Amino acid sequence: MDESAGSGSAPGVDDGIGIGEDGTVGYRGVTACHAVGISYRQLDYWARTQLVVPSIRDASGSGTQRLYSFRDLVVLKVVKSLLDAGVSLQNIRKAIETLRSHGVEDLAGITLISDGTTVYDCRSPEEVVDLLQGGQGVFGIAIGGAFKEIQGSLSHLPGEPAVFARPAADPEPVESFGDELAARRARRRAG
Repeated sequence: MDESAGSGSAPGVDDGIGIGEDGTVGYRGVTACHAVGISYRQLDYWARTQLVVPSIRDASGSGTQRLYSFRDLVVLKVVKSLLDAGVSLQNIRKAIETLRSHGVEDLAGITLISDGTTVYDCRSPEEVVDLLQGGQGVFGIAIGGAFKEIQGSLSHLPGEPAVFARPAADPEPVESFGDELAARRARRRAG
């Protein structure tokens, strides 16, 4: 995925997508929800129960936000599709464990087939046909399709740098929320 496609300037400047020093893009929870089509409550529950944990940055206390990678969003989309098809969370966890061992490029070539109780990991058209001829498949999820769907959704949603390096030449410290609020109050009192 080329985040800078269509942009006449440096990546992340005008296109609404932030790119870290290593080229990794992170997506906040709200953006992930919009891209995948789930509620924030679902996303939060799945992160807290370790179903899909953000690989870039997990929440580490009050005020911090989770940051999801593109791969995380693909996995979230698969989880949503499996839940919508009636697959149990126990079987979804097994399927997700299988997917975690694959890279992003590998995910695009996988089709998950399920009969409602078991989820099968198919990597070739022949495996899909064999499974369907055996009567096991009721529905399938081509992860490559989910991949493209999320790319389309993200084309108009903001990302942010996955690496938050502060420039060495920046003399002013970053104010925390409390310091900023205190500064506003002081300005109001001063008049």
